[in-house]
Amino acid sequence: MALGLLRRRRSRSAPGAAPDLSLPLPAGAGAYGCEVVDPMGQPLGGAEVTVTALDSHRVAARGTTDPYGLFMATLPPGSYSVMVAAEGLTPARDNVDILAGAVLPPARVALLPARQLELPPPGTWLFDPPHTAIRFIAKHVGMAHVHGRFTRFTGGIRITPDMVDSQVSVRIDAASITTGNRTRDNHLRSADFLDVEHYPYIDFTSTRFVYRGGSRWTLNGTLTMHGTSRSVGLDTTYLGTVNGGYEQELRCAALAKAELHREDFTLNWRSMLARGIAVVGPTVQLELDVQAMYRTAETPTPPE
Repeated sequence: MALGLLRRRRSRSAPGAAPDLSLPLPAGAGAYGCEVVDPMGQPLGGAEVTVTALDSHRVAARGTTDPYGLFMATLPPGSYSVMVAAEGLTPARDNVDILAGAVLPPARVALLPARQLELPPPGTWLFDPPHTAIRFIAKHVGMAHVHGRFTRFTGGIRITPDMVDSQVSVRIDAASITTGNRTRDNHLRSADFLDVEHYPYIDFTSTRFVYRGGSRWTLNGTLTMHGTSRSVGLDTTYLGTVNGGYEQELRCAALAKAELHREDFTLNWRSMLARGIAVVGPTVQLELDVQAMYRTAETPTPPE
């Protein structure tokens, strides 16, 4: 059965009362609705709602709340888990049972402020290669996605007392690219793509940390690849700081993502198509899954 978000209407009921959500139901279906509010009790538009079937663990409906904080979906009868999430707030989860022909009273979901993670102490942090991954995903023209990674790189983070002035630098050995296909890897290293003979490194240096709320930051900086430098922003989620790992040193972790346009750095992909060269698509999704160690005189060298 096709599932979808339907028209939602907010009633003119008294303030604080649950909205009256009315809609036609397909034969044999039930409905779930909710009203999401922020910590101040105000309607929260744009919150992400995911409804998952408990028996199959498949997503049955997914969407965002409207400007009035309302969401509704029609569902087959069954038991479901509902998760509501929004930037900078703690996700809320609940279980619901859907009955055929029944429209549940809309649930009021109040999201609370997210627990603020303690930022790393000022100082120098070095990437730990065995626990760090630099991955990318590109769509092969006319075919499935190509997944790959770089296996050799160095990097560090200089944390300053004012976090926005901190800096990240990464140097990637371009020849270490691997996608699980030797022929394709050699082609990616060639002059058609990375041209590793003339441009052996890919470098990123941040210029500014911009706080986005909760544990989210944007790292603005410069990416240099294939002899060309461009400004990029890494959408970054800070994952926290712990004592642990190799010889129990202090560590911090983060996940950063960016979308790159290949034509900003390499040959025009359309011209390569015209020459009969099989290429990946014009955009590449880059992901850095970083774990870094606090650098002191006693910090051990990470194992290879």
